[in-house]
Amino acid sequence: MAFSTFRLFGWGLAVLTLPGAASAQKTQLVKSGDYLLQVTELNAGLKSPWGMVFLPDGRLLVSQKSGSIAVMSRDGRRIEQTISGLPRVASQGQGGLLDVALDPDFAKTPWLYWSYAEPGEGGLAGTAVARAKFIAGRLQSTEIIYRQIPKVEGAGHFGSRLVFGRDKNLFITLGERQKFTPAQDITQSLGKVVRIQRDGRIPKDNPKWQATGARPEIYSLGHRNPQGAALHPDTGMLWLSEHGPQGGDEINRVRAGGNYGWPNASYGCNYGDPVGEECRLGGGRHAPRYIEPNSTWVPRSIAPSGMLFYTGMEFPKWRNQVLMGSLAGTALWRIAFDGDKEVRRERLLGDLGERIRDVEQGPDGAMFLITDSGKLLRLESMP
Repeated sequence: MAFSTFRLFGWGLAVLTLPGAASAQKTQLVKSGDYLLQVTELNAGLKSPWGMVFLPDGRLLVSQKSGSIAVMSRDGRRIEQTISGLPRVASQGQGGLLDVALDPDFAKTPWLYWSYAEPGEGGLAGTAVARAKFIAGRLQSTEIIYRQIPKVEGAGHFGSRLVFGRDKNLFITLGERQKFTPAQDITQSLGKVVRIQRDGRIPKDNPKWQATGARPEIYSLGHRNPQGAALHPDTGMLWLSEHGPQGGDEINRVRAGGNYGWPNASYGCNYGDPVGEECRLGGGRHAPRYIEPNSTWVPRSIAPSGMLFYTGMEFPKWRNQVLMGSLAGTALWRIAFDGDKEVRRERLLGDLGERIRDVEQGPDGAMFLITDSGKLLRLESMP
């Protein structure tokens, strides 16, 4: 069952009277199936933002594709500083500085982690993950803890989201770099979810692959370009969203050792083929050879991006539901599940016309969105 939303009125001004207020903020009211939503534009000065994470003190770190991290004030209205000096990134196409995450024990060991497109020789590139201690606004003891293998040509499908499991091991989602078949090759880490320890070592309880030369960090395979990931708040299982080709975008619950079918099975169609039932790759259906997705978008792609399971009190009716940005779809999607089965979806904020790159839950339960146009938005409910 799908709901539609409608705009009550266009961007208006919310005039702030606090001492030292920088400027008026744009606000918009949007009706959803459950709430009257207020969208506030906090900042429009970000440069191609990609990922974000809240610090314990309420400030927000936002990665910017060119290779820097913006430190936002607690109210989101100011960029307090820009952290540069990170390892060099390949910022062409879909590459650049990508996701950011905090160590599960950040209060005691203040490691900051980030993923990025790492340049190699001869124009090759691949996704890598680095970490550094974030102390007094500076990065210290920077080290690279993971590199996708192999580096290849091209500027697309790097992934990548970083999610810490409850056991404090790190999941990394990796695109297949538009190379298709390596997603099924377990001697390479293209088109995979990998799982490593915080210092880059391999967990002993990772899946055991039988093929000669299998990479021990691989947790699951058969992924195309997973650009959203989150832990389910009840089960602790990793879920991810990933791009299909023409149609066939997916949400998947990730199982250790699972194969999700790409490029042999997809509900989408190869580029250049007419969109329709007859062109779905492998017939569309994944089972029994591959794992069926929990949600799909057909016939057109929405290009899913960052996602979360909502756990706050600002939107109690949405607890444990997925909130997910979309790029081609220029919207925020809400998807409810009963176990693994989708039971409802709703397209929100479509009238904004923004490519929503990531969504995070704030300390107060409000949601924060970043857009490809460089905006930071706050989403809250109205009485």
